[in-house]
Amino acid sequence: MATLPNSLSLSPASDLLVKSPLFKPASVGCFFPISSRSSAHLRCSSTGVEFNRNGFSGLSSRSTRGKVFASSAQIMDQSAIKTDSSAPTIVEVDLGDRSYPIYIGSGLLDQPEILQRHVHGKRVLIVTNETVAPLYLDKVTEALTIGNPNVSVESVVLPDGEKYKDMDTLMKVFDKAIESRLDRRCTFVALGGGVIGDMCGYAAASFLRGVNFIQIPTTVMAQVDSSVGGKTGINHRLGKNLIGAFYQPQCVVVDTDTLNTLPDRELASGFAEVIKYGLIRDAEFFEWQEKNMPSLMARDPAALAYAIKRSCENKAEVVSLDEKESGLRATLNLGHTFGHAIETGFGYGQWLHGEAVAVGTVMAVDMSYRLGWIDDTIVSRVLAILKQAKLPIAPPESMTVEMFKSIMAVDKKVADGLLRLILLKGPLGNCVFTGDYDRKALDETLRSFCKS
Repeated sequence: MATLPNSLSLSPASDLLVKSPLFKPASVGCFFPISSRSSAHLRCSSTGVEFNRNGFSGLSSRSTRGKVFASSAQIMDQSAIKTDSSAPTIVEVDLGDRSYPIYIGSGLLDQPEILQRHVHGKRVLIVTNETVAPLYLDKVTEALTIGNPNVSVESVVLPDGEKYKDMDTLMKVFDKAIESRLDRRCTFVALGGGVIGDMCGYAAASFLRGVNFIQIPTTVMAQVDSSVGGKTGINHRLGKNLIGAFYQPQCVVVDTDTLNTLPDRELASGFAEVIKYGLIRDAEFFEWQEKNMPSLMARDPAALAYAIKRSCENKAEVVSLDEKESGLRATLNLGHTFGHAIETGFGYGQWLHGEAVAVGTVMAVDMSYRLGWIDDTIVSRVLAILKQAKLPIAPPESMTVEMFKSIMAVDKKVADGLLRLILLKGPLGNCVFTGDYDRKALDETLRSFCKS
């Protein structure tokens, strides 16, 4: 029986039944072992790529230019989440010999053995920011060194905010690493939110052509999304995340206690990414969110632990199948093309990433409805849950149609001049990544959300 690598490269006219930790067995398709658990359908042809847990609905006969469909996963019982135990929940990102664990739990920064087992040399550089450093830098330093006198820790404290996610700030990390004479056996530690994680990861990928690094995310956004999967990088004045690399960490340590110091606005921002997973591939998780958003907003520990774990399972599964975003992983960017345009056009840091993604999701859903791909109940449910999360549902008034179009034209998902978008199609939990759509629908969506 043939086998496939954990990072799938798909070719036309192939039918695959791939194993996955989240899926129930299906009835048809060729079988390619990847893990020891249940399975899902993945099909490629010259007209599209479909990823479906519930069997195939058939591919369109028209050209779809690299279309990817994703559908809802089987949800786990929330009661299975342990919130009163010191033992962390572990979600594995399966990338063969580069696989790594995501540790999720309360009080993990007080368990030094977790961090220490992933530090292989004697030198560590903690990269953090002015907001997080007073809260957790000493705690992490102690966790790295207690009972471990051979390890020495340096730190670099960067200014806080998306507007500092640039080359000038990145150089401060390199300056500290070089001045400290760190070598190739050193470990970088990202302590902070998504900006710190992206910058520290990119620095680790570049310094001495690659050193180990560890993610310690301290925001919901970073814990459920950006710290997992190895996307690292910085912004350019013309576009977000246009400079970077895929570079996987040694581990991700999600101490849910760090959310106790997170401002309400940052908390809500992170829920935009949680909502995304339900919309694109996990309908039952979305239904759970609809019932439990008040508990999430109230920082209920059990609800937060479940949402983080479930999100990480979804993200880890997709990354395991498509590490370098050749197709399937792009579906994780629902709302991001519109959202990145808002962040770039309105000014980095003016809106939080999740706030921009929330509006981008509304715009993607609106366009999906205009194309006739979803019904109006999905539109109303998306608006309702974003309002519950106190997230915006319209772009800043200063954003114009031309601003959106010019910024989206340099989006990373553009291929051969064609803007490809992630849109919803079919029942809740299904999406498509495609450049094959009626351009009038995009224009109508942009005009409906912009005054000019």
